[in-house]
Amino acid sequence: MDNMNNHPFWNNIFRHKDNAVTTVCRLWSDTPLFSDIPKRYILRLVKNMHPRFYKKDDIVFNTGDIGAGAVLIKSGEIEIRAGETVLARLIAGDFFGEVALVVDEPRTADAVASTDCELVFFLRPDLEEWVHSTPKQGAQLLANISRVLAGRLRHANNMLSAQKD
Repeated sequence: MDNMNNHPFWNNIFRHKDNAVTTVCRLWSDTPLFSDIPKRYILRLVKNMHPRFYKKDDIVFNTGDIGAGAVLIKSGEIEIRAGETVLARLIAGDFFGEVALVVDEPRTADAVASTDCELVFFLRPDLEEWVHSTPKQGAQLLANISRVLAGRLRHANNMLSAQKD
């Protein structure tokens, strides 16, 4: 009887099959960058994003590299480093490099794969095209980026303030 449950005839044809695009859409939608943006718009954007694989100890980017966009960790772990100091350890579902979505500036830290990783790159040209084609959602995303950056600045200020005490 157990074998019948595995037979294609008995499979639920209406069950949504998770694939790479829907997984990345779900991961991005769980971040503050995509807060208050309907999933159908995120899905449209994710279809144009750029997945890349990195092996343990591979450099994702170096301090001083000009940023091209933000990065979502689909699987694996990334360390954000300033010299020998580990600033952050990030895991699946985390994102980094979002400053590069809004400014053409050098990266301020290194990003290094601490395990084998699959990363998804959200590039500035893709954002610009998306903002042009869906201005309401684009405006929301830009507001979300502002909130994320303000939160990171506030956190950094609190850490610096605590070091003085």
